[in-house]
Amino acid sequence: MNSIASRPTEADLALPGTLGAEARDWLNLLKPRVVSLVVFTGAAGLFIAPGRIHPFVAFIAILCIAVAAGAAGAINMWYDRDIDALMRRTAKRPIVNGRIAPADALGFGIVLSFASVILMWLATNAVAAAVLALSIAFYVFIYTMWLKRSTPQNIVIGGAAGAFPPIIGWAAVTGDIGVMPLVLFAIVFLWTPPHFWALSLYACKDYARAGVPMLPVTHGAAHTRRQIVLYTVLLSAATLLPVALRLTGPVYDVSAVLLDIGFLVFSWRVLRDRQDAEGVSLTNDKPARQTFRYSLAYLALLFLAVMIDHLVG
Repeated sequence: MNSIASRPTEADLALPGTLGAEARDWLNLLKPRVVSLVVFTGAAGLFIAPGRIHPFVAFIAILCIAVAAGAAGAINMWYDRDIDALMRRTAKRPIVNGRIAPADALGFGIVLSFASVILMWLATNAVAAAVLALSIAFYVFIYTMWLKRSTPQNIVIGGAAGAFPPIIGWAAVTGDIGVMPLVLFAIVFLWTPPHFWALSLYACKDYARAGVPMLPVTHGAAHTRRQIVLYTVLLSAATLLPVALRLTGPVYDVSAVLLDIGFLVFSWRVLRDRQDAEGVSLTNDKPARQTFRYSLAYLALLFLAVMIDHLVG
């Protein structure tokens, strides 16, 4: 797409450092809201893994997952600063508003990336460290630098980047990868498209202005609504895999069914939202906004159910 903003140039990296940056600017560079959910899913994988792990080592493993996710977010902000400046919801990010220089942000992200992987290796094992490194590389190189600006399937394929934490947490305890963390990976992977497409419906103008080929921009709002329903159905099927494989007990089983029903209802409301002839919402995308918020609670509650089920089982 010719309208897609070009990647950062070397000239941009020559911007002066930001001496006035505060601690909260560096914290915001790590995308703390995104990291919190990543950490929670990683902690769930660690909590339900068979075997024992010292509480301090468990803390270090979770810290490494958090730092790695934040580091990837910092590099993402460095690379995407040109399009972030064009979107209202990202225009106040610390690089865009000049509080942190691009080169400083890039260095910060790279250092934290290597530090998190090395510490994970030293504290736990090579498998957990390798999957952690893979998650960073996937988010930075596959999603940020390739998929995001090149295809409307960016969220579908790129969703794998945020689905690794349960595997990492599990591997930190066991040193291997089992069936249950792979199922949790699939759940997060299939959760990502309806979650982000709900957001993209009401942030469509932002993405169009920046030239990011999100699904509503390239295929329209009506098509996106149908895809949200489709992926919600697929997600619901994936959440029932642990039930079918007898990997979970009644706490998870009941929670998954109830949460899935809720998500299906919300996605159906998105589909049935009052629209004009081009599929544009006549309600200011109220159902999409509600679905986006519900999707956040959905994933958190589902993984909480996994942990409670393991605890009482």
